[in-house]
Amino acid sequence: MDYQKTLTTARLTLRPPRPGDEDDLLAIHADPEVMRYFSETPWSDPERPARQIAQDAAAFAAREYFRFAIVLNETGRQIGNCTLRSLHWQNRRAEVGYALRRDYWGGGYMSEALRALLAFAFGELDLHRLEADIDPRNTGSTQCLERLGFQREGLLRERWIVGGEVHDSVLYGLLRREWAALTRSQ
Repeated sequence: MDYQKTLTTARLTLRPPRPGDEDDLLAIHADPEVMRYFSETPWSDPERPARQIAQDAAAFAAREYFRFAIVLNETGRQIGNCTLRSLHWQNRRAEVGYALRRDYWGGGYMSEALRALLAFAFGELDLHRLEADIDPRNTGSTQCLERLGFQREGLLRERWIVGGEVHDSVLYGLLRREWAALTRSQ
């Protein structure tokens, strides 16, 4: 049976990707500012969103990884995505990734979406540890992760080469017990 899951927050719905999301997905990933700190260059192939949606939907249904479309309830449009990937079920860990359309930066949307994603990861999926690998120059991402309780664990020098440019990477981690303590205190 295919696995499907939808998460809801006050302003957002997180759902599996589906046909019809192509234009919104391209608007996110074709933007050089959004992709500035990504491990790949901005999308330029107009067929890429359809391929990505098909791949992500199949992986979601098979529980290989979970890329949720972040949909703004007010408009019904996808404004970003957030992902649990590199799932290692035996050790109950995964990596977190995310992207948000630039015109929604600074509005707390990603923090809201990631809170729902973390609750899903530590709750329903019973994960023990989550990791995030980010470019240290991405201060917005750093601040978002730290607000959610992630701890900086190390610097991986010159880890990524994207578009011919070499980038460092900072590894962040969050343990289930840290998340539980943080959510109890709020």
